[in-house]
Amino acid sequence: MNLPSPCPHRPPCPGCPRYGHRGISRAAAQTLNRLAADAGLPEPPLHEGTAEGFRHRARLMVRGRSRSPKVGIFQQGTHRIVDIPNCRVHHWRINEVAAALKRAIRATGVAPYVERPHRGDLRALQVVVERSSQRAQVVLVGNADSPAPLAALADALREELGAALHSLWWNGNPERTNRILGPRWERLAGESFVRESIAGAQVFFPPGAFGQSHLDLADQLVERLAAWVPADATVAEFYAGCGAIGLGLASRCRELRMNERSPDAVEGLRRGIEELPEPVRDRIRILAGDASEAGEAVSGADVVIVDPPRKGIDIGLLDALCVDAPARLIYVSCDLASLERDLTLLSDRGRLVLRGLEAFALFPYSEHVETLALLER
Repeated sequence: MNLPSPCPHRPPCPGCPRYGHRGISRAAAQTLNRLAADAGLPEPPLHEGTAEGFRHRARLMVRGRSRSPKVGIFQQGTHRIVDIPNCRVHHWRINEVAAALKRAIRATGVAPYVERPHRGDLRALQVVVERSSQRAQVVLVGNADSPAPLAALADALREELGAALHSLWWNGNPERTNRILGPRWERLAGESFVRESIAGAQVFFPPGAFGQSHLDLADQLVERLAAWVPADATVAEFYAGCGAIGLGLASRCRELRMNERSPDAVEGLRRGIEELPEPVRDRIRILAGDASEAGEAVSGADVVIVDPPRKGIDIGLLDALCVDAPARLIYVSCDLASLERDLTLLSDRGRLVLRGLEAFALFPYSEHVETLALLER
């Protein structure tokens, strides 16, 4: 990975605390090396991607005034915004959308959000760039129960972006909260899903579903994981999201059980399954709901795949994995502390032994690292 160009926004932008440094943090490397050594494994390989323009997803706050809007992220520990018009890690289209939004705000006079009095119409912006088309799925997060206050802004933004716009969405978040997205959605223009080709499968992302931002490196992780799944296996995948991992495995599985709790992700997953040939579709079963309540899917599985959020594996699923340990467990982790805790429990209670460990720098210039772990009974 080559080093990036100097960042014009540091300080005060806190988004990349390790900006300009190769690899992962020393603390993360030490933890990974210790886990590997304890299991009798060599030092885990580190996979890195490009240094600039890798971020295909961004959620940015909107503050300032109608005549001088700011689009960026908060300074560390505050709600003071840092405007980041020339972010080096964003895909260039994200910076372009942010600039177009500013022009549309100035043209329409829409008021950016102000926390303390809880007023203003526009709270945040979400942008997802589709790799194949380079178009942007854009979400305007409003401070209201309907998109009406942002109607003029939406029209102006559509005009600004033209053919660069994949789709335009309104999200309603009228509560006093630090959460960026609210529960209300409306599609204003364009297509329903961003479409990505991942490990040979078509994966569909509605705007409310989780997706990786460093897509090229995430592709490498999925390909590496797939090499650990034998042909004709019965596979149970938990925290499956829109199917970025499982859909590429479906054609060579005897049976594929996919668990996901997010309704938005399940919507994308169902759409991805529709793209598969009928014989492959018939092998897939979706288990919608909490992973803790889907532990029965572990029974009879040759391979279990888990890709939990930072808190780690839900306790109900951990219990199921320990009681009925699969021959092979593949763990994708975005938090080393929860990974280490879960590995200890799975080893002590579940008779599972760590056999492989690899690191992926999906969060360059941060303290975080994505880890791929292979455990066997």
